[in-house]
Amino acid sequence: MIVDSHCHLQDQQFEADRGDVVARAAAAGVSALVAPATDGASAGRALELARRTGTLAIGVAVGVHPNDLEAADRWSAIEDLAAEPEVVAIGETGLDYYRGAERAPEQRALFARHLDLAARRGLPVVVHNRAADQDVLAALSDWSSGVAGRVAVLHCFVGGPALAERALALGCYLGYGGPLTFKSAADLRETARVVPLERALVETDAPYLAPTPHRGQRNEPAYARLVVARLAEILELDFREVAAQTRDNALRVFGDRLGGAARPLARGLA
Repeated sequence: MIVDSHCHLQDQQFEADRGDVVARAAAAGVSALVAPATDGASAGRALELARRTGTLAIGVAVGVHPNDLEAADRWSAIEDLAAEPEVVAIGETGLDYYRGAERAPEQRALFARHLDLAARRGLPVVVHNRAADQDVLAALSDWSSGVAGRVAVLHCFVGGPALAERALALGCYLGYGGPLTFKSAADLRETARVVPLERALVETDAPYLAPTPHRGQRNEPAYARLVVARLAEILELDFREVAAQTRDNALRVFGDRLGGAARPLARGLA
């Protein structure tokens, strides 16, 4: 029932036990995930996994992370990969001024490339935003203004209610991950209380940002269940209702591929 809307399953941290990770995810009720790329190489690995999908349905997002600007030199590869049938979104893209403010103009130019590609392919865009609220929302406003069907997912959303309100007005979906479970995240939990559940997605960002009680450890898609449970607790709703609604939201954003029947675990997935 659960869809992990942002999981780097292709990451090298899963190389030794990926099959076990997938099995644990399925046992935890995760039926599908989106594997976003950070560059062309990670996009290729994600596509390979999606084509060998086993107990999980896997969709792929292709793009260049704002902290990997050097990979933009191979942009033509991203353009080519975006046409593959397993691709359900463009990303992970966006702006990161926490680590790369000195290269902000280059980041904005690369973000614009991704938005243009998403528009041409008719795909949603998966957005990374760190310390760049104003510029991210300005770019998305220009991109989506007056154009029906353009959808952005603000991945790992940690902003307050005011930022969420602005994002929702642009038609964005908000991705909640491990930080929602952190003791220090009172403002984020307040945001979750006022955001319509119909605009929420659940994610892990695995192998990063593991939720409580696994904080500081390697994250994995099975832990999406903990995020669903925390969101259900915050909203005072049944776990199954939150899992089902966020799954439906993911299907609305990313398409029917994430709802497809899983095949037997493919040889070589581990």
